[in-house]
Amino acid sequence: MDPISTVRMPSHRKLIDIPENVFQALSIKAAAMGTNLKRYIEDMLVREMEDMDDAEIYKYLVSTRPEGKVMLNAQEKEDFEKWLDAHRK
Repeated sequence: MDPISTVRMPSHRKLIDIPENVFQALSIKAAAMGTNLKRYIEDMLVREMEDMDDAEIYKYLVSTRPEGKVMLNAQEKEDFEKWLDAHRK
């Protein structure tokens, strides 16, 4: 059995508008695969997420979340290293 379908992950509901021709085509494809449209779309989105490149995600996050670009000053670096050493023991 597929591990994604056996592990319950928190989920989010999202209402989306699908053009009629897309709705019909995907409904037919889902039925041919023995599932319903909702499950087919959910599975398709999971596969898309699994195929995403980590470098692509990182590039997006760096460009949209500037807090990751700020370098530590010497004191912050020293404090972090002390904290890290204390938590490794």
